[in-house]
Amino acid sequence: MANKKIITDKSLDFFEKYLNNAAPTGYEWEGQKLWMNYLKPYVDTFITDTYGTAVGVINPDAKYKVVIEGHSDEISWYVNYITDNGLIYVIRNGGSDHQIATSKWVNIHTKNGIVKGVFGWPAIHTRKGEKEELAPKLDNICIDIGAKDKAEVEKMGVHVGCVITYPDTFHVLNGDKFVCRAIDNRAGGFMIAEVARLLHENKVKLPFGLYITNSVQEEIGLRGAEMITQTIKPNVAIITDVCHDTTTPMIEKKTQGHTEIGLGPVISYAPAVQNKLRERIIETAEAKKIPFQRMAASRSTGTDTDAFAYSNGGVASALISLPLRYMHTTVEMVHREDVENVIQLIYETLLNIKEGETFSYFD
Repeated sequence: MANKKIITDKSLDFFEKYLNNAAPTGYEWEGQKLWMNYLKPYVDTFITDTYGTAVGVINPDAKYKVVIEGHSDEISWYVNYITDNGLIYVIRNGGSDHQIATSKWVNIHTKNGIVKGVFGWPAIHTRKGEKEELAPKLDNICIDIGAKDKAEVEKMGVHVGCVITYPDTFHVLNGDKFVCRAIDNRAGGFMIAEVARLLHENKVKLPFGLYITNSVQEEIGLRGAEMITQTIKPNVAIITDVCHDTTTPMIEKKTQGHTEIGLGPVISYAPAVQNKLRERIIETAEAKKIPFQRMAASRSTGTDTDAFAYSNGGVASALISLPLRYMHTTVEMVHREDVENVIQLIYETLLNIKEGETFSYFD
């Protein structure tokens, strides 16, 4: 259980608006504006870069710099090919799942605004293949926007390269589960913003510069984090992203481990995770009685942790994950208590970092 209620009605209202706003990889800036507007009362200044990463800074003149980070982009599709009879074939922008696409509504983003469409799919009694029922694949799912031919599609403002998102919006399920698309990883941006709010409300004076970083383009290879870490040149980075709840069907715990929603933040073990920093986080959790889970990664964490860790000659980095069900679908699900406990764990860890610490194994 969280020690106290952290998420307020105002912050939940922001989270809902922030989730509902589309911010596909490469098109994150409207979401970043919402996020910066929410964060503005709690920081001294902002940094933004060419590709749209946004950073709220507390104590910008401090030499010692600590990053807390999430990523702002969501998976999506691109218009790839328009047939003569007006159907639209797609390619991925991030890890979009072809198996969940069929019969979903979509928003196609054009210069003239959103054009609605559907991923059509043939009736069950018509879709027999040579041996078995045909399954959705990238080359057989297509979008219908109600156009009679290619010319009508183009007249509606849709062209190759338009980005496509799902319109699914935020819901609370059974009182304490948050459900939406793009919780991976708008939850991260939300949680680090809440840390900044708590620092402000509790009048905490940090002895270092804090860089509340909302990176772009994580879903296509940690690219925004790669860029912004060169700009900030931090000493320490605490990353937050989502990880899998492995208790739902069809996930093999022997390979994925055991983590589940409702049992607290997940702390990662991986080569990119600096051991002394991770132990500081664990000691903080234990001292403050914040529940947590452990997860092992092999070569990489697959998160922005890797980009920060291996930048600038090496940055002490660690990962605190939010367990999530149904990743990369439109019904991603997290537990409210886990969200509050991640916020509290990052907040309390910041209070346990001293200016000038190297986290060196040789000190």
